[in-house]
Amino acid sequence: MKYKSYYLLCLVLVILDQLTKQIIVSLFTLGESMVINSYLSWTYIQNTGAAFSILSGGGEIQKAFLLAVSLFVSAMVMVWIHKTPAIHRQRLFGQFILLSGALGNLLDRAQYGYVVDFIDVHYQNYYWPVFNVADSLIFIGVILLIFERRQPSY
Repeated sequence: MKYKSYYLLCLVLVILDQLTKQIIVSLFTLGESMVINSYLSWTYIQNTGAAFSILSGGGEIQKAFLLAVSLFVSAMVMVWIHKTPAIHRQRLFGQFILLSGALGNLLDRAQYGYVVDFIDVHYQNYYWPVFNVADSLIFIGVILLIFERRQPSY
């Protein structure tokens, strides 16, 4: 199978994302928060919207729309991956990291109709929107793709 090791990495990262979410769901009640240190807390929320809760609270049509968008984006990343030559290792690595995050959140949307978020980063009274491992993977994948070394095409 083409890109077997990348798919294995993707599977491991999706499992890691889902395990962390299941741990939070099993240990916390919705809205509950636990301070880890002065800049990090675990806070269990259910994000019914897109990034940073954009479009949240839109009902069943909005849930179906976001699920369809998640499916479409995941499919497009997979098409992009299979059009990428094996020589472009950093690009492939970024693509598979991005795909891992997209699939992690897609699984939540398909199963629950929302995404489980719990990583709460803050400094004094400034708070970043709560996110999860999948969101971190999407961010890392995008950064890798933005800063990939340009390699010649063959």
